[in-house]
Amino acid sequence: MKILFIGGTGTISMAITRLLAVRGDEVWLLNRGNRSAELPDNVKVIEADINNEQEVAEKLDGLSFDCVGEFIGFVPEQLERDFRLFYGKTCQFIYISSASAYQKPPKNYIITEDTPLENPYWEYSRNKKACEELLMEKYRQTGFPVTIVRPSHTYDERSVPLGVHGRNGSWQVVKRIMEGKQVLIHGDGTSLWTITHNSDFARAYVGLIGRHEAIGQAYHITSDESVTWNHIYHAIADALGVELKPYYVASQTLADMSDYDLTGSLIGDKANSVIFDNSKIRSIVPDFKARISAEDGIKMTVENILDHPEFQTEDKEFDEWCDKVIETLEQAKSVMK
Repeated sequence: MKILFIGGTGTISMAITRLLAVRGDEVWLLNRGNRSAELPDNVKVIEADINNEQEVAEKLDGLSFDCVGEFIGFVPEQLERDFRLFYGKTCQFIYISSASAYQKPPKNYIITEDTPLENPYWEYSRNKKACEELLMEKYRQTGFPVTIVRPSHTYDERSVPLGVHGRNGSWQVVKRIMEGKQVLIHGDGTSLWTITHNSDFARAYVGLIGRHEAIGQAYHITSDESVTWNHIYHAIADALGVELKPYYVASQTLADMSDYDLTGSLIGDKANSVIFDNSKIRSIVPDFKARISAEDGIKMTVENILDHPEFQTEDKEFDEWCDKVIETLEQAKSVMK
């Protein structure tokens, strides 16, 4: 099949690109070429900025695809642009939305595709919902062949999954654990969460490509395994061979004490216990089952990060913020005694 990805080298999309290349599909990527050196030799790259619509239209002139995958569309205006660029040029348009758009707090902790999209805490999630609504309207009005996919917390070999981290990713938390420093964990660490390795996500996504019955439908793709945040952080410490020193703080307190977007990422997402029902994706990709457990995936990721200094990005600002939060709360405790 002839497939074009807008992006194609991110946390989610790189695994899909590699899987399709191995399968022998004709894979094209439309991006700025930042990770082209990491791509399989048989992947073709159209170097362009998708935000420059005229340039992209010129480079796409005369091309058509069996499937176009959009991985970097975050607001409706970007999807309006995609519709103009690809209407009549693709048999299927797969849009990556987000499971964070589901109702928060959820009325039922078991999440299905029928769970309402309603997240008052996170603008990112509301924008994803708006993008979905626009695409479904295009489908109803013009037959634009859209399929919507909602990933939850999907990770790759470059960054461990965390509840609280700074602007530079996960390394500073890993470093704090290695150094024996206390690590901030939201709530009491017992809420349930689902993390999905990108290689598992890729297998289900690829199973949707070319499936006519998936057009006009939405699917989430996650692992079936639900683990506590304590389990996730202890798995990181175990992979490092050190003791975890957790410091528990209420999610709302962390959000109130931070200028990071913790209201959205915690209150509107990770602070909520959720279990995903993957029956719908398995109805069309029946052999899908996540193969990599949270513990195994975290161990592989930690080992890879330690072997690659380029993934070890310091974040002094976040490190100091963690120390300040702990110090402030400890002082408050002493006053109340």
